[in-house]
Amino acid sequence: MLRINVFFTLIPLLLLSGCGNGKKSETQSEFDSVSRVASGKPVGVVMTTYTTTMFADGKDKTLIRAFVVDSAGREIVSAELPIKISITGDAKIAGTENGTSVTLLKSENGTSTWESKLVKGSCPLIFQAGTKPDRIKVEVKSDSLWPGSHEIHTINPDVKLLKPSADQVKPVKKIIARSIGADISFTPQLEASGRKFKDNGVEKDIMQILSDNGINFIRLRLFVNPEKEKGYSPGKGFCGLEYTKQMALRAKKAGLKLLLNFHYSDYWADPQQQNKPDAWKNLDFPTLKDSMKTYTKRVLIALKDQGTLPEMVQIGNEINHGMLWPDGHIGNLDNLAELLNAGIEGVKEVDTSIVIMIHLALGGQNREAIFWLDNMIARGVNFDVIGLSYYPRWHGTLDDLKFNTNDLLMRYKKFINVVEYSQFKNEIHKIVFDLPENRGEGTFIWEPINIFFSRDGEATKTLKDYNELNKNYLR
Repeated sequence: MLRINVFFTLIPLLLLSGCGNGKKSETQSEFDSVSRVASGKPVGVVMTTYTTTMFADGKDKTLIRAFVVDSAGREIVSAELPIKISITGDAKIAGTENGTSVTLLKSENGTSTWESKLVKGSCPLIFQAGTKPDRIKVEVKSDSLWPGSHEIHTINPDVKLLKPSADQVKPVKKIIARSIGADISFTPQLEASGRKFKDNGVEKDIMQILSDNGINFIRLRLFVNPEKEKGYSPGKGFCGLEYTKQMALRAKKAGLKLLLNFHYSDYWADPQQQNKPDAWKNLDFPTLKDSMKTYTKRVLIALKDQGTLPEMVQIGNEINHGMLWPDGHIGNLDNLAELLNAGIEGVKEVDTSIVIMIHLALGGQNREAIFWLDNMIARGVNFDVIGLSYYPRWHGTLDDLKFNTNDLLMRYKKFINVVEYSQFKNEIHKIVFDLPENRGEGTFIWEPINIFFSRDGEATKTLKDYNELNKNYLR
């Protein structure tokens, strides 16, 4: 998950459907009742970028849809407000989809500032890439409201594009258990500060409470050396191998299955940062691949030796812009595929029954998901589950998510998991578990402890609701 802007982690961003895959629909959506309001007081700007990997050919375009939300996260469909768009990098605003005027105010020191306005609640901006491969930062502001921002990577237009063969998109035959899961990797840090957890007034291990209330899978993130000075947990090593082993033992004791999320970094890995672990930073590419495979294998053997082998493994976290930069950046598709295959080989050499997931932060970005999956599958990257992050602030509407999951399933014949989300639990579960051919594998809510438990540690109604989801979709 992108770690940006505290405001948007505090309220549910319930977005208006309609701008899916870069085209705005004028029809009503089945999700309208939870996503928008006719009028209200705006508190923040939201922008969805419908493609975040583009070609630096001076022609490639994508839609950026900007709008505002109220304090409950609902899109205000009548809003009429001025907006300013700043772009840092080689790109420009080429107009708007609905004909609203957009004006260049200034351009200096690599940043251009543009002015436009929301009309009937939104402004569909046309973003055009420049001619230099770049990491472009885009921000949309309106007066004193919280701004919306994103990052777009433009790559060499001469990159070799491939399409998978029919043999490469045969249906996954592996039997895969459905998941209603939660990522609770912060737990050891909270417990170290004295946090306790209760269910109906009785103190229990958090794993047991989750298991008793409809959760059947736990997701744990793993960093290479998080104890490093610039790591995730300097001097302490939270989310390192030893803490992960302890959490895995607790999960298995409570009857929970395990998804292990390899970050392949000492710090957060996400679309804006995919940095090598400090110990790997000076390796040549063949040694880097070998280190990735060896490390993956070593971790899984350590878990196997204590009887807690994960049922499912992620080879990287939100890797739509690649991993282990610069070697595995999305601009070098061949290298990226080789790195992924190295990690997958490490898993298979320990246990071929482990389910392998590839995780993209592209819940509603269908064009970009197809580009990524086509090129990796065609390069021989073989896996079982497509994992998607879905945060409406970045990943579009529920309609976008529904379209994307259905389309990717039919194209690639793999299982689908919304492996990160933080709101719309009912709608997301229905979208996933209603997918054709029973290929909706499941969901994982991201770090829900503060909504699953009150300040005094008591299990909340939000957690209790997962009993009903379990009953509806797993039994």
